Parts: sequence; structure tokens; C-alpha cells
Amino acid sequence: MFVDTFWSLLPAIIAIALALITKEVYSSLFIGVVVGAVLYSGFSFTGTIEHVFVDGMIAQLSDSWNVGILIFLVVLGTMVMLMNRAGGSAAFGKWAVTHVKTKAGAQVATIVLGMLIFIDDYFNCLTVGSVMRPVTDKQKISREKLAYLIDATAAPICIIAPISSWAAAVTGFVDGVNGLSLFVRAIPYNFYALLTIAMMFGLTFMKFDYGPMKQAEEHIKVKDYLPSFGDGEGLLGASDQPAPPVSVKGKVIHLIFPIASLIICCVIGMIYTGGFFDGASFIDAFSGSDASVGLVYGSVAALILTVIFFIATRVLSFKDCMNSIPEGFKSMVPAILVLTLAWTLKSMTDSLGAANYVAGIFENFADNSAVMSFIPAVVFLIGTFLAFATGTSWGTFGILIPIIVNVFGSNMGNELMIISISACMAGAVCGDHCSPISDTTIMASAGAQCDHIKHVSTQLPYAITAAAVSFVAYIITGFVRNWFVCLPIGIILMLGTLLVLKKTVAKE
Repeated sequence: MFVDTFWSLLPAIIAIALALITKEVYSSLFIGVVVGAVLYSGFSFTGTIEHVFVDGMIAQLSDSWNVGILIFLVVLGTMVMLMNRAGGSAAFGKWAVTHVKTKAGAQVATIVLGMLIFIDDYFNCLTVGSVMRPVTDKQKISREKLAYLIDATAAPICIIAPISSWAAAVTGFVDGVNGLSLFVRAIPYNFYALLTIAMMFGLTFMKFDYGPMKQAEEHIKVKDYLPSFGDGEGLLGASDQPAPPVSVKGKVIHLIFPIASLIICCVIGMIYTGGFFDGASFIDAFSGSDASVGLVYGSVAALILTVIFFIATRVLSFKDCMNSIPEGFKSMVPAILVLTLAWTLKSMTDSLGAANYVAGIFENFADNSAVMSFIPAVVFLIGTFLAFATGTSWGTFGILIPIIVNVFGSNMGNELMIISISACMAGAVCGDHCSPISDTTIMASAGAQCDHIKHVSTQLPYAITAAAVSFVAYIITGFVRNWFVCLPIGIILMLGTLLVLKKTVAKE
């Protein structure tokens, strides 16, 4: 009765509506899951319980791919905790304070560091924040601007990095095609992420700000910043957590070595699963790899190397290294919870045939290429709204990507499918970037030690500017379907928009 009908979308709609009303993502996703199970079981109590836990949550947490992603997240959390405890992040911060001499230099250093730490957004937010805060404070850059730079180099960078927890999550939501190969092909069409990077450099070198950010930057010129971090800690639920001890022996190498190890080991792990050592070419091995297993191999190998390196250089004892494991696990619990609930909600909408229902609607337009050409722009808007409402990009991928793949019949040769999936990822990152309930946004506030509501209100005009230009770029791309042409057009539009805004601000 409810399968393959509009009712199949109800669990996702309810989850979104509740997230908007309550500003709380966990209970909203869980209620969406329960509604899906109630509809699937035909209002049977025992059927609902079984579908939520046996067919939903337990089935998702028994899936080998999903378990691989969760292990990778736990190891990543441990690596972050190790780096912080070893004092590598603090050592880099001290080095930067003595070497970065200008305001523009401090902003560029923050952006570049954020771009280098592309493995995970949590890792990015907390590391870049703790490293660059002394530098930006010295150059009189407001905490709001620092929080924006951290947030804009977190999710937007992770979503265009093939070796990241985000790439692993996205590829996990793609059935019937090679997820990693599709992810790599979608990168040049990810306009929101790429134009956000262009916008950060544009604002830095044009030396202007607008909206509430301009007020924050003017305020810092006349008054030193007084941290109001209490709000940020409360939002993270971490105000009662003791800060782990940081080694005073840490050097910059104790930040660089773990990151380099993680990148190299993850690449080797991924090409190993793709058959590189059995004679496959690098490209074939990378595109044919099992990202879930490869990332587990790579991250565990990097963790072992890092522990050995830290003990050998005497920055941490073996006991300190082992204590970092549960601490790292704790730091990843919110991400694991969101992922588990998003996967379960995806299984509910799958069992109700949401993908088939939406595919049926899209098929009515499929013969009309002019209408189909607008699909990337429409998907971008839907993805933005979904991620804004739920505060999770990953939940958005889980709902939208399987539907898009279904609409195009898993045809990797169809460039419009690649563009539409990229638009979904861009929209999800955009919504996540704007949302006050997004874990990444909260983490960016915490990393910069900035009041959370101030961060959201100052960042919103910047995110909306990048989103508006991206929307126009997706309309053009729907017809042109070639990133060589469309990406330069998007960048020119972005820089042109900034020039217009600069002149408008100057007149004021």
C-alpha cells in the first residue's frame, strides 16, 4: 500500500521537518526511521520493531563496507588525538607565529593548512583551529573570520579529496557502479567546493569583507578579542571533558609525519585492494579498489607507524599512546551515530521504494533533454535544503545519491549522471556549511573558539554568495556538460561577483 508511492518519501520529509523544528539531528533521524518501519510493516507493532532493528540498524551495522568505514573513523579519531597529545599542532602554531608577518599571509596560511588536512573534516576543524589561532589573533583577524576559513576548508576540501572519510562515505552510498571512479569524475563539477576556495583567496587578496563579517573585522581592529567559548563547548557537549595533556617536546615533524603516513598508507591500501600488486595499472587499481577495506588497511598501518615514531622520538610514552585510543573513539561517536542513523533511514526509504518512486517521476522528463538539463541545478537546491535541515551531508548523500543513480540507470557513460551526483554532493556541503545544527559548523566554532551563533550569522552571507554562483554554474553545465568550459566560467562569475560586492561595500 505504501511501497513505491509518495508515502515512501515521508520518513525523509519527517526527519527534515523535525530537524528544522527541533534543531536536533539524532532524534529527528530516528523518528524518520520509525515512521518508515511503521509504514513498511502496515502499522504492525512487532513488524515495526523488527524492521527498525533487524532489517535496519543491525543489518546496516553488519554490512562489511559500513563496518570498514566505522573502523576508519575510529582510527582517524585516535590519530588526531595522538597528534594533539604529541604537541605537533602546537609546535606548528609557534613556528607560524614567527614566520607569518601579514594579515593576508595569516589567512593564506590558514587556507593552505586547511587544504592540506583533507582526510577528515573533524580532524581539519580542530587541528587548523588550534594551530592557527595564535597566528590570526596576532594579526588582528577576528575569531569569526577564522571560524569561516576553518569551516570553508573542512567539508568543501574533504568532498573533493579521493582519500578522505567523505569519499569513503559517498562511495558507500553508490550501488551498481564503481563508487570511487564516479567520485573522482565528479570532482571538477563540484562547483560549490571549488568556488568556495576561489572565494576565500579572492576575499583575502582583494582585502575586503561584507555583511556581519565586516562588522566583526572592524570590531577586532579597535578591541582585542575576548573569547566567549562557553556556548561552543555546550553545543559540543564536551564542556565536562578534561583536556588531554600535551607534550612540551613536540615539533612540527610530529604533525607532518602522521599526516604523510596516513596519506601514503591509505593510497597503498586502496591500490592493494584494487589489484595493483597483481599487475593492474595504478588508475585501474585506484578506480577498482575497495575504499572501505583500503582505508582500514592504510589507517591502521599509519597508526602503528605513528605510535612507533612518537615512542622513538620520546614525545609520548607507550601508555599515553594507548590512552589516545579510547579518547579518539569518543571524539568520533557523534559522526558514528549520525552515520548509523542515516544508513538506517536510507534502508527504510529503500524498503519503501523511494528510489523507484522518484525514478518514475524523473522518467516522465527523461525524454525531454531540455528539462533534464535543469536536473543538476534542481538537485543542488534539494541537496542544500536537505543538508541544511538535517545538519548532515552524509545523510543527504544517503538519501539522494541512490535515487540519482537509479534515475540514470547506473549508466557511467552518461555525463549528466556524473554532473547530477556532483551537484548533490555540492548541495549537501553547501547546506552543511550554512546549517547551525551541522556537526562541522559546531566543530569550526570550537576549533576557532568562537561563539557559535556569531560564526553561523557571519558565515551565512558568504555561503549564500558561493551557492548562488554555483546554482548559475549548474544551469550552464546542464546544457554544456563539459567541465573544461564550465569551471572557468564559474570561477570568472565568482570573482566578478566579489568585485561588484567590493565596489558596493566601498560606496557604503
